[in-house]
Amino acid sequence: MAAKVSGLPATERCAYLEPDLRYPMVTSGTPGRRLTGTPWMKVAKGSIDADDLLERIEDLVLRGGRILEACLTRPADDDLQIPDPRVVGEAFGRLSDAMLADPERLIDRQADYRAQMAALWQMHLRRSMGEEVPPVIEADPRDRRFKDEAWRSDPVFDFLRQSYELTARWLEETVAGVEGLDDATHQKVRFYTRQYVDAIAPTNFVATNPAVLREAAASRGESLYRGFKQLLDDLERGAGRLAITTAPADGCRIGHDVAATPGRVVLQNDLMQLIQYAPMTSRVRRRPLLIVPPWINKYYVLDLRPENSFVRWAVSAGITVFVISWVNPDAGLAGKTFDDYLREGPWAAAAAIERQTGETRLNILGYCLGGTLTAIFLAWLQARRDRRVAAATFLTTMIDFSEPGDLGVFIDDYQLALIERQMTKKGYLEARHMQQVFSLMRANDLIWSFVVNNYLMGRTPLAFDLLHWNADGTRMPAAMHRFYLRNMYQKNLLIHPGGLEIDGTPIDVGKAAVPCYVLATEDDHIAPWRSTYAGARRLGGRVRFVLAGSGHIAGVVNPPASGKYGHRTSDALPADPAAWLEASQERSGSWWPDWLAWLGRRAGGWVDARDPAAGPLTPIEPAPGSYVRVRTS
Repeated sequence: MAAKVSGLPATERCAYLEPDLRYPMVTSGTPGRRLTGTPWMKVAKGSIDADDLLERIEDLVLRGGRILEACLTRPADDDLQIPDPRVVGEAFGRLSDAMLADPERLIDRQADYRAQMAALWQMHLRRSMGEEVPPVIEADPRDRRFKDEAWRSDPVFDFLRQSYELTARWLEETVAGVEGLDDATHQKVRFYTRQYVDAIAPTNFVATNPAVLREAAASRGESLYRGFKQLLDDLERGAGRLAITTAPADGCRIGHDVAATPGRVVLQNDLMQLIQYAPMTSRVRRRPLLIVPPWINKYYVLDLRPENSFVRWAVSAGITVFVISWVNPDAGLAGKTFDDYLREGPWAAAAAIERQTGETRLNILGYCLGGTLTAIFLAWLQARRDRRVAAATFLTTMIDFSEPGDLGVFIDDYQLALIERQMTKKGYLEARHMQQVFSLMRANDLIWSFVVNNYLMGRTPLAFDLLHWNADGTRMPAAMHRFYLRNMYQKNLLIHPGGLEIDGTPIDVGKAAVPCYVLATEDDHIAPWRSTYAGARRLGGRVRFVLAGSGHIAGVVNPPASGKYGHRTSDALPADPAAWLEASQERSGSWWPDWLAWLGRRAGGWVDARDPAAGPLTPIEPAPGSYVRVRTS
């Protein structure tokens, strides 16, 4: 069609594409001549060039055709949907049955909602007549969706906001109060009700978002065109799936803007590269530090831009830092097991660090899933009577999976079978599936804020190191990921002495008797802090538990200079986390200095700085190495 259309005059191209598009208020291409305009075009001042408009229309139509073709030709073997329609349907079917089993409560809830909406209408009418009336429901100052002043000053938008918030609160409270559901189903209906509530917010629609309307008027509709074009960009990039752009692909360059702390790769195997960072001080602590990051996403969450880099900060404090940079696996690594991740990860790294530094003891730090592996590694070493680890740090780490938080929504036999079937076909779980799960857990921040910014406002996302890292996902090898989901999340075997066997060794984390620093974060959706606390009490050594502000990432990546989130500390570990919280001391600022003081007492004396290029291990390439550069799309 493009070949037929491109050579025609503007008015004929319009007629060829769609009869209803023949009459926009545009210039015909001939000076002084104007065509009849339709009402939607009259908001624009002046005229729009016909050729430019028609080129835009052609582009959108042709791209829409390509996206439709991509949807229709998508491989049939990709049948893993997140969220899965059957799971959602069954959960809400059981909810409906439970609600109908108690009709009196349902009637009471409906009457309560009608009363709230009647009060809102009364407030709105009184305000319309000029009376100063307090809102029925106050805006939450932490809710950034409604930060625009129009949501309070304009009566119409104020009414929209309040009606939405009343409805959202009523829906969530109604679902939360339903009796007769098992815990797993109740968790699912609460989770997916929240997804629905987030999706229907008035901020997510052009006609009910004052900022979007102002931008559209100011740009004479150009913002809406840009937004629609960006929507098509993301649909094309996702081959018919919506792959929302959260950070510009070239906004942060690996090795320059992020993952830029100088060092060398000193070891490489199938699963990881080991990076040793160059010293920034003439003297360093005797015991080196090994960092074991999660293999979901890349290691440089701890080495973002220099002012946010935990790695650079630790190196500048005189610590010899080694970091595991995990491979982004393909189908060739489908058979790699959890045992392999232990042997070729921290075990291989620890042996290499001893050769490189001559030190027989080291400190270790595990983050999230890397922390789970670290706990298993400590127990594995203990069973082998190996005392090479002097002290361990756990950042937002799950050891006790009894209460996995929102991730539990996706863990049941049916959904695990779907995941395993998909991994069997491909040899791995695609990165986008894990990213979809994590995005749903923080939908307003990771989905709807970008829908508004990118598609309604027509703006390009800003280059932001944390969001760039978040979009840089990794695949999960089939054998390893199957073991992890089944044995940790579903069976919770790690809390049972000998419940897991790794490399032929029974695992008992209670015998891992080394000093431990355990960090949790208040708003963590991935490793809820009470679950992290329960896991900390399973460790065999003396534990310092610290609770930082914010969430799973921002609470960890909190450099002292930022002056952001505070933290709470206590060395006691009572059985009840509420008792710990009550007894803990609140401290301002980052947890990093507290950790450094704790580690310093376990880092040995001072020795001459270690040059990674001068040790026994032959450097392979400069940091950040090649593994971290492999992208999934």
